[in-house]
Amino acid sequence: MTGQKVRWGILATGGMAARFTADLVDLPDAEVVAVASRTEASARAFAERFGIPRAYGDWESLARDEDVDVVYVATPHSSHRTAAGLCLEAGRNVLCEKPFTLNAREAEELAGLARRHGVFLMEAMWMYCNPLVRRLKALVDDGAIGEVRTVQADFGLAGPFPPAHRLRDPAQGGGALLDLGVYPVSFAQLLLGEPSDVVARAVLSEEGVDLQTGALLSHGGGALATLHCSITGGTANSASVTGSVGRVDVPYGFFSPDHFVLHRDGREPEEFRADPADGPRESLRHEAREVMRALRAGDTESPLVPLDGTLAVMRTLDAIRERVGVRYPGEERAVTPA
Repeated sequence: MTGQKVRWGILATGGMAARFTADLVDLPDAEVVAVASRTEASARAFAERFGIPRAYGDWESLARDEDVDVVYVATPHSSHRTAAGLCLEAGRNVLCEKPFTLNAREAEELAGLARRHGVFLMEAMWMYCNPLVRRLKALVDDGAIGEVRTVQADFGLAGPFPPAHRLRDPAQGGGALLDLGVYPVSFAQLLLGEPSDVVARAVLSEEGVDLQTGALLSHGGGALATLHCSITGGTANSASVTGSVGRVDVPYGFFSPDHFVLHRDGREPEEFRADPADGPRESLRHEAREVMRALRAGDTESPLVPLDGTLAVMRTLDAIRERVGVRYPGEERAVTPA
């Protein structure tokens, strides 16, 4: 695929699909050639908006389109297993929105499909592809703050969200944890890996989804991660990493920061700012570029967002839900309050 444009298909026509497509059309080495929705009218409207030549009123047609190099799956996460699975079984490469699936079992099934068919699969965890987040990780990995002792992160939206909203709907995987908590969990595991133990508490809605959740993750060597997510109050949406000889503070929007501050014992604080050339802080172009780099290299996984890391995050999300008693319709294994 070296030296030619990567041809994208977009599966879904909602807000995330529009955001991603808007960034894609600005990349000179990307071409959006097809879009699919559950209805032809929605697909056609989306195609007209972005100048996409083919619009399908079903997912299967996009999955079978041989002119598509990679499909971006942007359905609600309750449909990720079905939508991404269709594409993988048809031999399409896939970038699947976060949270990757409803649970670890579904995530393992998708990873298995990708590996059996020898195609590329990546979770759209754009935070991991952000240049400034990558700089932060490199500093921590290089020992800039010594041995990591704690990670703190939170993500909360003020709401209120009515009962009919998808964030309150168990059938759509509603609740704060999967939509918002996936970011604090992913941030912690980027730096500490998978926890050895999970403690969690939550406030649940009448529908049985979590309105806010707090989790304490224990890691090898004594490191702890304290994480929080909410759809009942706008939090600082910040993160901090404390080590034996320093600390990194990431202010509002830690998942797409414009700067962070490195504090080291005996030194003045050092600020690291995003490069203006990297574009707006909310840009999704970095994950798109990583997918296209991997495809041109013939890779079936990205080292920035490896499948094993995604599976580990899904296992942690499952463990948190087990502790707080959130279960979605159709899940085989019951979860019980801790």
